[in-house]
Amino acid sequence: MATESGARPRKAGAFDIRLIIALLIGVYGVILTVMGLWFTSDAEREKAAGVNINLWAGLGMLVVSAAFIIWARVRPLVVPAEPEDADTPPAKVE
Repeated sequence: MATESGARPRKAGAFDIRLIIALLIGVYGVILTVMGLWFTSDAEREKAAGVNINLWAGLGMLVVSAAFIIWARVRPLVVPAEPEDADTPPAKVE
């Protein structure tokens, strides 16, 4: 898939914002899941109407993080091989 100039388009890779968001949500998800599994007391569960909210929120965040990673892998962002000319003004839309 080379362009006319011979340069190949590249994927955004680690600079894809979806992967950064997935990392942040995933870290919080792991923390909440660990807190829900081992550090939630019965008194804290009673405050949340008997639901281990840390565990469920953590698992939900891990699912969302996995969805972002899958999305980034299935539809990667392609960086153009050559940047647009900065001297050319943008086209006017009338």
